[in-house]
Amino acid sequence: MRGRASASRLAAVLLETVDTVSDDFDAERHLCRVSQSCAELLDTLAVGVMYTDTGGSVRLATSSRGTDLARELLENQHRGGPCPDTYGTGQAVPPVRLASADALARWPDFTGRARTQGVGITFTVPLRARERVFGVLNVFSADHLNVRPAVGCPHESEDADALEVARAVADAAAVGLHNHRAYSGYRELSRQLQSALTSRIRIEQAKGMLAERWGTGLDAAFEALRRYSRGRRLAMDTVARMVLEGEVEDLTPLSGGTGRPEQPDQPPSEAL
Repeated sequence: MRGRASASRLAAVLLETVDTVSDDFDAERHLCRVSQSCAELLDTLAVGVMYTDTGGSVRLATSSRGTDLARELLENQHRGGPCPDTYGTGQAVPPVRLASADALARWPDFTGRARTQGVGITFTVPLRARERVFGVLNVFSADHLNVRPAVGCPHESEDADALEVARAVADAAAVGLHNHRAYSGYRELSRQLQSALTSRIRIEQAKGMLAERWGTGLDAAFEALRRYSRGRRLAMDTVARMVLEGEVEDLTPLSGGTGRPEQPDQPPSEAL
């Protein structure tokens, strides 16, 4: 990643990555775009994200560049790899050269499979916001990371620069996921409140209609509605809607129309 144009590209990617507050948001599609943007910024073989959905299931999203490679190497990490390490600690795994003895000792299966696919370097950063880890972004590169190194220590600076770019993208992705889940929660709460308000209004309308029809008080009408709904195991709102639409014919007021509970039938007096 080089020069002012690359910095502008990174800013555009970060802005797009946090823009998740919409009703048609799809986490997998969004994280695939995030992975592809990161792959382009770092000019790597592939990038993938391992994340948990709202139900707690582990899902995968990959860049369109090297999608098969990324999916295979993410799936291969069930026996160990940089993604589980980052999930467990919440910390990044800095760039690791897979030709090293350390990499082979840490993740033998993953390292062997990655090297056969031409991957020479890998690293991960967490998608973390408000101390919650939503997932892990995993970068798969060849023998070098194509970022602009600082003067003096090219390999170390190259690694650090690539890590910081990926961290910025992952942080933005985590904020985006957090914001969308919060937005979805507020939308659902709003929907529930609106539904409860609509139900309450409908019940009040049905009470008023019955009270006027029977010449009783509102309490008596409400008790009749409640008795009817319990007897037929229907929601009060359903019974109220049926009343308003004229679908109830056998709903009757309580005895005397006073709102007092009906008295049980008394057995006939025995003849003296």
